[in-house]
Amino acid sequence: MQIENYISGHFQSAINGQWLDMYEPATGEVYAQCPASDMRDVDLAVYAGRMAFRAWADTPAEEKFKILNRIAEKIDESNQVLAEAESKDQGKPIWLAKNEILRAAQNFRFFATAAMQFSGESHISENRAVNYTVQQPIGVVACISPWNLPLYLFTWKIAPALASGNCVVAKPSELTPMTAYLLAKICVEAGLPPGVLNIIHGYGHEVGQAIVEHKEIKAISFTGGTSTGAKIAATAAPVFKKLSLELGGKNPNLIFADCDLEIAVKTTLNSSFMNQGEICLCGSRVYVESSIYDLFKEKLIAAVAEYSVGDPNLTASKLGALVSKEHMDKVLTYIRLAKEEGGTILVGGEQVKLEGRCAKGYFVMPTIIEGLSVNSRCNQEEIFGPVISIAPFETEAQAIELANSTRYGLAATVWTEHLSRAHRVAAALEAGIVWINCWLMRDLRTPFGGVKDSGVGREGGFEAMKFFTEAKNVCIKLNSATK
Repeated sequence: MQIENYISGHFQSAINGQWLDMYEPATGEVYAQCPASDMRDVDLAVYAGRMAFRAWADTPAEEKFKILNRIAEKIDESNQVLAEAESKDQGKPIWLAKNEILRAAQNFRFFATAAMQFSGESHISENRAVNYTVQQPIGVVACISPWNLPLYLFTWKIAPALASGNCVVAKPSELTPMTAYLLAKICVEAGLPPGVLNIIHGYGHEVGQAIVEHKEIKAISFTGGTSTGAKIAATAAPVFKKLSLELGGKNPNLIFADCDLEIAVKTTLNSSFMNQGEICLCGSRVYVESSIYDLFKEKLIAAVAEYSVGDPNLTASKLGALVSKEHMDKVLTYIRLAKEEGGTILVGGEQVKLEGRCAKGYFVMPTIIEGLSVNSRCNQEEIFGPVISIAPFETEAQAIELANSTRYGLAATVWTEHLSRAHRVAAALEAGIVWINCWLMRDLRTPFGGVKDSGVGREGGFEAMKFFTEAKNVCIKLNSATK
C-alpha cells in the first residue's frame, strides 16, 4: 500500500517520485510506503493554503463549526479502523489506540465549538475613546506532530488552527503517517474546502526543515524532542515566526506517606508505562517518602510483574511494541548505561522476545531502576520508553529539590491527602502541569505546556486560538456632543 500527500483537496505522490518504507513495530516488517517529499511539495501545499485562506477566513463561524464537527463525527464513526491503523503504525495496543481516537474526535469537536465562541474585548476609556480588540487569523500556519500519539496530537494542533480561520500545512511523523492520511480522506468526506488543510509526508530534515524555512508560513506549532525544538527556534526566531514548542519531559512522581497507597501504586504503574512509556507526560522519576518506600516499591514491582507485554492486537496486552528498532536500541542503551552508573535493575531491563507474527517486533520489558544518583544521565535525560527510576526522600523540601533537579519542566504528579501540602508543593514545582492524586486528567479548556527546556507557549482552549491569531487593537475617539 502507498499512501499519498494531500494538497489542495487532492491526493498525490511526491514530485520526486520517492517513497519511504513504513514498518509495523510489532512485526518489524514493511507494510506500506509514504511519500519522501521535499521542498517542492511544501511549496505546492503553501500555495494551496494561500489560495484558500481568504475564503476560509471569511467563512462564518457557524459554517466552520458545521464542517469541523462533521470531521469529529466521522472520526468517531471510523474509530475501529483508525485505531487498528494507529496500532499497526505505532505499536500500541488496539484498546489504547481506541481511546486516543476518541480524543482526536474530541479535539475537533471542542475547537469546532470554540470557533463560535472566540471573541475579542472592548474597553471604554476615561478620555472618551472606545478600544476594541479583534483576533485575526494569521494566514498559512504549520503543524508538526510526533509519532507517539499520532492522530491525538495531530488533531490537537490542526483543529484550533482551522477553527481560528487559518489554512494549515501539516506534517505527521514519517514513522506514523497512516492516520494522518486517513484523516485527509475524512476531511474530503466532511466537505472541508480544498487547500484549507494540506498534509505532507517525509523526513523531518527534508519536509520539516522546508516548512520551518518557508517565508510564507507565519506560525509553527511543533511537538517533539527538545533538540529538534531548539533547531526550529534557531531557524524561525530570526525571521520572527510565531512559535509554540511542546518539547521533552523528565517528569517526577512525588509519593508522600499519607497517600492512598493502593491508588497511588495503580496510577503510578499507568503513568510510568502507558503507551510503552512513550508519552511526554509519563512520570519517569518516582520519589517516595522513606517511611513507605519499601512497601511502595514492593507493591509496584509486583504490579509490574503482572503487566503483560505482547501483540498489540490482543486485548490482554498492556504494553505493545516500541515505535522503531532504532528507538528500541536507544532505550536498551539507557538501561545498560543505568547499570554502569550504579543502578540496580529491580524488574525488567531486557528486550522481550515473542513468538509467532511478533517474533521480530520491538518489545521491551517495563523496567524499574534503583540506586541512581540524582545527576546520573538516566535521571537527567529523556529516555521515552518503559523505564523509570525510584528513590526515597526524607522531607518535603528534599522531594521538591529532587523534582526540580532536571532541565525539564513539563508535568509532575503529587500523591498526598494533606491539602496544605498539596498546594505548597504544586506552587514550588517547576512544571507547566501538576496533577494531585491523579494523572493525565485533562480538561481541554486549560492551558497545556511546560517550562524550562520543556517548551515555549501553551496549547489548549483559547490559548491555542490566541496563538493562531494576531490581536489587533482599534481605538475610536468619541467626539464631544454638539448642539
